[in-house]
Amino acid sequence: MRRAFAVVLFLVVLFAATPKEAASGQAWAVIDAETGRLLQGHNENARLPIASLTKIWTAFTFVESGASGDITISPEAASAEGSSIYTVQGAKMPSEALLHGLMLRSGNDAAYALAEHAGGSLEGFVDMMNEKALYYGLKDTKFMNPSGLHHDEHLSTAYDTAKMLYFAMQNDEFRKIASSKSYIYKGKDGDVRSWSNKHRLIHTNPDVKAGKTGFTKVAGRTLATYFERDGKKIIIVTLNDGDDWKDHTDLANQTFKDYDLVTVAKKGKYSILPGVEGELDEPIKVLLSPDEKERITHFVRIPRGKEKISTGSWTVSFDNQPIITTDITIHQ
Repeated sequence: MRRAFAVVLFLVVLFAATPKEAASGQAWAVIDAETGRLLQGHNENARLPIASLTKIWTAFTFVESGASGDITISPEAASAEGSSIYTVQGAKMPSEALLHGLMLRSGNDAAYALAEHAGGSLEGFVDMMNEKALYYGLKDTKFMNPSGLHHDEHLSTAYDTAKMLYFAMQNDEFRKIASSKSYIYKGKDGDVRSWSNKHRLIHTNPDVKAGKTGFTKVAGRTLATYFERDGKKIIIVTLNDGDDWKDHTDLANQTFKDYDLVTVAKKGKYSILPGVEGELDEPIKVLLSPDEKERITHFVRIPRGKEKISTGSWTVSFDNQPIITTDITIHQ
């Protein structure tokens, strides 16, 4: 039987991270899509415009709000500036279609229609977006609109934006929409539309499962991509990157080469304290480079009380920063 202690199981040894060759973008971040941990980056905490990557949070905020049903397109939505799915003032479209138009074709009109429906007003929805950003710890992010059109105060970071996609992909409805290669809308009035996802790598790279494109003259090209290969899952975000398709492919290949999916705690029973055992139903796995494996520590929390069977928590930390927590069944 393996033995585990309630607090620290391993000696933490710090190593200097090997610097990675920067992509051509002004800022970029690569994170573990299972834990949200930053794996590598360049200017990843610089606050910059993110253009239509904003729509990741727009879609996530709408989906989590519980709003749904047919949405009447307002004059303001129909005339929204920028990219469009060409909605018609006064027409009704289901929220599902508008969400696909938002994520696949980056429709600003879809963003405004969804925002007005869920938030009661554009301003009300933007408040919802900012409140959700604070709740999820996106401390360097501020939204001024749901589309990503330029505003001097509408800013985020490569790291925060990667975490937007990390949190959003945990929602099944969002994941289904963001992973769609295409969508066909058939309206009740005979209106039929077919949309193909603007994210080129979704169509050409089998490792790419989801993502979002963006562009404004001020922000430049912005791109978010969710990759998965051999059980390894990562998210890459580049901001102001004129060669983003190549950079995302290169960064993904390098990351998959440099990081292993390491089992840091095996499935099974552990002796926690005298007379106290814990059981993990599933192994705990995290992405680690070879020189990071000794920087992992563990903490097991045992609930108060004398119940024979209860649920505790097992937290894995990297450099003493928690990166993943899972349930452990406690027997005493």
